[in-house]
Amino acid sequence: MAYETILYEVDGPVLTVTLNRPEKLNAYTAVMGAELADAFQRADADDEVRVVIVTGAGRGFCAGADISGGADAFDTRAQGSVAFAAPNAPRQSGGGFVGAIMGCKKPSIAAINGAAVGVGATLTLPMDIRIAADTAKVGFVFARRGLVPEAGSAWFLPQLVGLPTALKWCLTGDLLSATEAQEGGLLAEVAPPDQLLARAREIALEIAHNTAPVSAALARQMLWKFASEPSPAGALSVDGHLSMVLGSGPDVKEGVAAFLEKRPPRFPGRASTDIPEIWTRKMAEG
Repeated sequence: MAYETILYEVDGPVLTVTLNRPEKLNAYTAVMGAELADAFQRADADDEVRVVIVTGAGRGFCAGADISGGADAFDTRAQGSVAFAAPNAPRQSGGGFVGAIMGCKKPSIAAINGAAVGVGATLTLPMDIRIAADTAKVGFVFARRGLVPEAGSAWFLPQLVGLPTALKWCLTGDLLSATEAQEGGLLAEVAPPDQLLARAREIALEIAHNTAPVSAALARQMLWKFASEPSPAGALSVDGHLSMVLGSGPDVKEGVAAFLEKRPPRFPGRASTDIPEIWTRKMAEG
C-alpha cells in the first residue's frame, strides 16, 4: 500500500515507520493518524515483523498538529482541520492509532529524532520503549493552545512518569530537553542523533532474535493491562494459567533446549495464531 504521510519499510524482522512530512517537521494530520493506525494493523497481521520502530524524517519527529489552516485548525467541521481526513485515507476504527498501537502484538519503539510536541509527544505514549536524540525536545503544550491532553495521554502519561510529573508537564506546557524527559521517566535512553536509529534497531533485534513472538505479545499486553490495577489480583487470575498452557507448548521446549545447547532459539509460535484462548477471553472481558 502507498502512503501519503508515512514510509513503511521492513528490513528483516524490523518494521520502520517514518513520519514523512519533513518540510512541515512531520506535523500531524488526520491522514497521518489513519495511516499510522493502518501501518500498525498491517504489522500485527504480518508474522515476519517482530518489532516496530517509529521515527521522523528530517530534523523533527513530529512538531504537533498541523496548524497551517489557522484558527480553524482544530475545528472538526472545517476542511482544513487536523481532524478532517481525506476521502482516500485509510479508515480508522477501534480507537484510531492509539487503539492500533495498544492492540498490536508486536513491541514498538519510538525513536524520537527531534521535536515531539503535542500529539507528536502523545502518539509515542502507547509505544513500549521511547528513546530520543540528545538534542530532541518534548512538550505537552495543550493548555498553551486552549486544548486538553489528547490521544489518551491523561491516562498514559501518569502511568509512565507518575501523577506529579504529569501534572507539572501538562499544566506548564514547558518544552523539555531529552535529559529532563529521561530523568522524568518518559525516555528509556538518550543517544547522539547520528546513533539514534542504530540504537533503536539494536534494541529491536535483541527482542526479535531472543524472545518468543507469543511471549513478547503477551508480556506487553499484560504489563499495559495490569500495571494500573490497584492489586495484583487480575494478573494472578491469569498468569498461572498462561504459564501452564505455554509450559506444555513448543516455544518453552525450544527456549529451554536453546539455552542448554548454547545456541540462538528458533521459536515456532506465531503471534497471529498462537495466543492462548484464555488470554483472548481475558482481553475481551476488558
